[in-house]
Amino acid sequence: MTSAVLARGLRKAYGQKVAVEGLDLDIPTGSFFGLVGPNGAGKTTTLRMITGLLRPDEGRAWVDGVDVWTDPVEAKRRTGVLPEDLLLFDRLTGRQLLTYTGLLRGMPADVVAERTDSLLMVLGLAEDAGKLVIDYSHGMRKKVALACALLHAPRVLFLDEPFESVDPVSARIIRSVLDRHLEGGGTVVFSSHVMELVERLCDRVGVIHDGRLAARGPIDELRAGRSLEDAFVDLVGAQRGDGGVELRWLGTSSD
Repeated sequence: MTSAVLARGLRKAYGQKVAVEGLDLDIPTGSFFGLVGPNGAGKTTTLRMITGLLRPDEGRAWVDGVDVWTDPVEAKRRTGVLPEDLLLFDRLTGRQLLTYTGLLRGMPADVVAERTDSLLMVLGLAEDAGKLVIDYSHGMRKKVALACALLHAPRVLFLDEPFESVDPVSARIIRSVLDRHLEGGGTVVFSSHVMELVERLCDRVGVIHDGRLAARGPIDELRAGRSLEDAFVDLVGAQRGDGGVELRWLGTSSD
C-alpha cells in the first residue's frame, strides 16, 4: 500500500512543554484512519504540523508523496482540512463562502459554481445557502466547513473532532459524505477522543499519549477482542478515575 500520509520525527514544544516528541506516522492510501488520545495528548498539534498549519521544531511530513514544508502549495492542493476551531468568514453567506474558497484556490468559476451547488445539496444546506454563516447552527457550520475542505477534491482529508457537538442528523450526513470520499479513492484522517465513534468509523487507528505514538495498526488488531476503549485505557496506562477514593456519601440524601 502507498502512503497517503507519512511523518518522521515530528517534534513540537511550547516553551518547556513538549506537545509532540519524535512522532512517526504512516497512513495507507484509501484508509479511514483514527488518531485517538486523551485531551492534551498532542493530536491537534500533530495534525497541524502534518497539514502545514504549524511548523515543527524537528521532523518532516509528506501528504500524498509531497513534502509539506518544501512544497507547501502542492501539498495544500492535495489536502482538505476541517479544523476543530471553525474560523470562518461568517459575514458571508454559505454560498459566498464556498465561492470565495474555490476562487481563492484558483479554481475555474464554473467548476466552483457546479461543485458548490452539489455540496450544498448533499450536505442539506441548499435552503440555507443565502443565510449568513454567523446565523448557522454549530452543525451547519461544521457542514459548510466540510464543504470548503472538499471543494477542490483533495486526496487526503483531515478532520479534527468533526462530530463534536453535532446533532445526529448532521452527523449522519457528514458520515455519508466521508464514505463517498473514500469510495472515490480518497483518504480520511480523523482525530477524536470518542472511542465508540472511532471504533464504528475507522479501519485503522493510531493512539497518541504524551506526545508519542503508543500504538498503530488495523483497528481489529489493536482491539484484540476487546472494545477500543478498553484497549486504549490499557495502552495509555489510565488509572481509576476516583484515584482509589470512595465517595460513599454520593447517592445519599440529607435533610
